[in-house]
Amino acid sequence: MPDVYPLTSGDATLIAHSVDGVFIFILAIASFFFLLTQGFLIYFALKYRRRKGIEQPTPYITGNTVLEIVWVIIPSLLLVAIFGYGMVVFLRMRTPIPGAMEVQVTASQFQWSFKYPDGRTALNELRLPVGKPVKLIMTSKDVIHGFFVPAYRQKQDVLPGRYTYLWFLPRQAGSFDLYCSQYCGTGHSIMRGKILVMPVADYQAWEEREEQKQKGAAASPVEKGEKLFQDSGCLGCHSIDGTPKVGPTLKGIFGSTVVLDNGKTLTADEEYLRESIVDPNAKIVKGYQPVMPTFKATLKDDDVAAIIAYLKTLK
Repeated sequence: MPDVYPLTSGDATLIAHSVDGVFIFILAIASFFFLLTQGFLIYFALKYRRRKGIEQPTPYITGNTVLEIVWVIIPSLLLVAIFGYGMVVFLRMRTPIPGAMEVQVTASQFQWSFKYPDGRTALNELRLPVGKPVKLIMTSKDVIHGFFVPAYRQKQDVLPGRYTYLWFLPRQAGSFDLYCSQYCGTGHSIMRGKILVMPVADYQAWEEREEQKQKGAAASPVEKGEKLFQDSGCLGCHSIDGTPKVGPTLKGIFGSTVVLDNGKTLTADEEYLRESIVDPNAKIVKGYQPVMPTFKATLKDDDVAAIIAYLKTLK
């Protein structure tokens, strides 16, 4: 995959133009039929209006089978076209580009907290390089929030107790407003932030300055996660070299297909790993017993996120 994607003028993100296209497509169809029906309505109202001194009996009107069939088929086909177009764009919005930079987002009343891959944190301000994809892994500390960037045409609910995701590829440098789109309390209106998209050279210079500030201050999420993984006794039941133990091996677990004891399969994403740590008996892997204890009371949300970051490195 390329390091930097080609830029275009006008589109804030890769997907923004496609989302606009869906709405314009729907608007064009609605406008056409509005003008068509209202035009016929006005025409017939004038043509067949009652005239003074002229008595005209109401004609006997019967159904027209061909007209009725056409009137059912055409709107049905248009609805299928709208659904198909919207589904294609939706799948593009929900499928991140491989290699996207991952940023942890924690929402709380009434602010946004961002944690970069190297452990740096920021409040209400997310800086990104232009032309590089980013994936946001989001959770809430309290109530339901909504991560909404109007210029990006994207919104995702942020829920307590689980992870939700949003990805985008910035294609335009600048400052973009971030809002909470769910009423989250009395301070909802002040829960705002900024996404600052910078040219790659400027971003790298800023990143180097921030790294110098943070140097030696705190371990990265991966380093913290590895220590927590070892200190919590996970190696007693799980291997990281492919060898099965009491529990399944965690080598290459992230992104793999997991077969459950009920025969269903799922992809081991961040939400699955989080749930397996805090509620391990919710989904049991085929061939293993539900003997893993829960770590919900012993590990904080940041600890769980750090362990997941470490598990992602076990390729």
